[in-house]
Amino acid sequence: MSAYLPSGFPDPATIGIIEIKQYPQYRSVTYTHSGDLRAATGAAFNPLFQHISNNQIAMTAPVEARYRAIEGQRGAFSHAEVSFLYPAPNIAPTSIGPAVAVTDTGPMTVVSIGVRGAYTWESYEQNLQKLQDWLKQHPEYEIVGPPRRFFYNSPMTLESTKISEVQIPIELRY
Repeated sequence: MSAYLPSGFPDPATIGIIEIKQYPQYRSVTYTHSGDLRAATGAAFNPLFQHISNNQIAMTAPVEARYRAIEGQRGAFSHAEVSFLYPAPNIAPTSIGPAVAVTDTGPMTVVSIGVRGAYTWESYEQNLQKLQDWLKQHPEYEIVGPPRRFFYNSPMTLESTKISEVQIPIELRY
């Protein structure tokens, strides 16, 4: 990993293994990107980095990308929300630029799969499908939020060694 995990975050998921994970409440700075979702993390980097630099907030890993669906169209995404996570949820920035928003996310349970390799959209889609197939076999869980991806490595890391996770927020039905 290129940086420390936020306070209370679990370690990255094991590569290729689907698991249930618990996350604590966290605070982040978020940039919303519309258009080509493959370019979302690149477009978000400068405004997000400027925010943490201006507020002297340490960089953490992972970087989070949440993909928001188009209403009524399964699998079609309209925009991405890319976030740098604060080291702790009680950190308050002194300034917030016009291109970003500070967001608080409550504790959550997710089904997750660890991924090694390049951060491609195709890899995201393939692993999202694996999670969706797993959920079909586990009807005791229901989806309660949009899918997301965690990116753990810097852009300078070799593509073949990068680690990410694809996750879907869930709750027990019964």
